[in-house]
Amino acid sequence: MTEESVKKLSKKDLIKTWLTWICWAQRCYNYERLQGLGFCHAMSVVIKKLYHDKAEISEALTRHMAFFNTENTWGSIIVGVSAALEEERAANRDVNPEIINNVKTALMGPMAGIGDSVTQGIVRVILLGIGIDLATQGNALGPILFVVLFTAYTAGLSYFLFFSGYRMGKNAVVKLLSSNIAKYFTGALKIMSMMVVGGLAASNIKATSPVVFSLGKTSIKLQPILDKILPQMMPLLILLLVFYLLKKKQKSTTFVLITLFALGFILSFLNILA
Repeated sequence: MTEESVKKLSKKDLIKTWLTWICWAQRCYNYERLQGLGFCHAMSVVIKKLYHDKAEISEALTRHMAFFNTENTWGSIIVGVSAALEEERAANRDVNPEIINNVKTALMGPMAGIGDSVTQGIVRVILLGIGIDLATQGNALGPILFVVLFTAYTAGLSYFLFFSGYRMGKNAVVKLLSSNIAKYFTGALKIMSMMVVGGLAASNIKATSPVVFSLGKTSIKLQPILDKILPQMMPLLILLLVFYLLKKKQKSTTFVLITLFALGFILSFLNILA
């Protein structure tokens, strides 16, 4: 059987499947199947094109209604792989449907780990930081830039991953995940995000010390000494405090905000912080 005889999905079918996934994957999110219904909705485009018997359509839809959970953008590669496997099964009945479920189950965890780290923990942080910095300067492009850039990231990357998964198949995807490419890529982006967060903290956290020591007739200001030791030391200490409360103590954002407000009020009242 040639590859041409297996291919039944057109480019239009694949684009519609990708759009359905990226737009509707979490619209019916529930605690029983999480993204299962969204995944089934995306695959329904493929299933209706490949199968014509009502029993086969029902079986395929039921198969993709199972529990599923991953990160939307990077998880697009799983939808592409599943579309290729369904196409293979429609042309060759020897393909066991359990293979499709096993591939989905095997890939959804790793892709969720990469996607959450990169999309939520890195890309969104960097773009939000840029947008917030512009917004605090009174530039209306801040929120607009965030929406445009984040949409371009999710749409562009998910499109690329979806069609990569469709073309490569499950073996190539598993090989890719087992390599060090994803680890190096994630590590580089983490370093970049920390640089952005550090720069934003230094430029947006306004904290200085007005403490002045008197030695006889000589007055010594504390802030210039701190600047010589480490410029922007006070903003750095506040940022580290926030990280400590969020990561180590696992406190809520509300608790952290109240703590910062209370500390700021007390230290300002004591003329230690300005």
